[in-house]
Amino acid sequence: MARAGAKKSGLGTQGAYTLTALLFCLRFLTLQAQDTVPNLLETGIVSPTVCGRNKLSPKIFGGKIAGPERWPWQAALLLRGRFVCGAVLIDSNWVASAAHCFQRSHKPADYQILLGYNQLSNPSSVSLQKSVHKVFVHPDFDKHHFLGSDITLMQLHIPVKFNSHILPACLPPSSVKPDPAVTCWISGWGMITEEKFLPPPMQLQEAELTLVPIDVCKDYFKPFNNAQPGSKPHRSDMEIPHVHLVLYIWENAYLDSGGPLVCPVEGIWYLIGLTSWSEECHSPVGPSVFTNVSYFAEWIKKHKQENPAPDPGQAPPAEKPPSLNPDLSRGPVLKPRMTALLTSQFLLLWLILFNAQ
Repeated sequence: MARAGAKKSGLGTQGAYTLTALLFCLRFLTLQAQDTVPNLLETGIVSPTVCGRNKLSPKIFGGKIAGPERWPWQAALLLRGRFVCGAVLIDSNWVASAAHCFQRSHKPADYQILLGYNQLSNPSSVSLQKSVHKVFVHPDFDKHHFLGSDITLMQLHIPVKFNSHILPACLPPSSVKPDPAVTCWISGWGMITEEKFLPPPMQLQEAELTLVPIDVCKDYFKPFNNAQPGSKPHRSDMEIPHVHLVLYIWENAYLDSGGPLVCPVEGIWYLIGLTSWSEECHSPVGPSVFTNVSYFAEWIKKHKQENPAPDPGQAPPAEKPPSLNPDLSRGPVLKPRMTALLTSQFLLLWLILFNAQ
């Protein structure tokens, strides 16, 4: 599995002296809380009157176990019946995930989507298994930069009916950018370690994220004179709009590749990122990299417009939602290349002060 989950704890003595962090920077504008929710109908994105509205308040503090209805857009991606990645519902018959989750196969029939699950081992009365009609892996995936354009769209054979357990996350227009002051969240059924999955009942997990401001990132990210092509980050990487800013996870985090990173704006949850990869955890915090969803807003809109809903009569027979266990789970093939690590006591001090606010 592309490293997308690790065990972390609060700041300790060792962390007070050394912070190992991988930094990527982007020219992100500020995501401001608006007086009114943006009308995304003109962008071809599902109306915010439906998307991004769970039954719970966006103000969630602490906690690792996510309750039912908290993240109704959370989906699980199965490859031939085995759990491989997280995914996120973005419309009634569209699901997004990471492109590196599809390296074993691009055949739609090989994949299934689970929705309405809180525990993968215990499907409920609202749980669904949906077949995939088409798979659209971004054509530039991993071509120009390591795991660049790490995004895939899936069109379902039959659209889902929304309820409090199954709702889409809102897609941000290209003008929406994250603000370090905004609290964002990830969710998923990821691995406890590189080799160990969550034990049954495989309860959905969540974690709060801390973003690093662009000025801090630029000041303390330095190019490497001895960098080998394709193995270490270069300053040019800082200008790539489809490689997301690194975020720091303060809680024990269980991330799935392809899983959602969501941020609230005026009570609406927007899909800001898809879990792409992360370096091996270094206590007290661990860096994770996310695909910048807003960068691909036009690409998503184009595929949705060019691919109308399929004929439901052509869909394969519906299957009963399965009960999964760790033995029926496997991560995606790709593992990240070696990356450069930076040590910065100043950055550690900033993170301590930010977390204390």
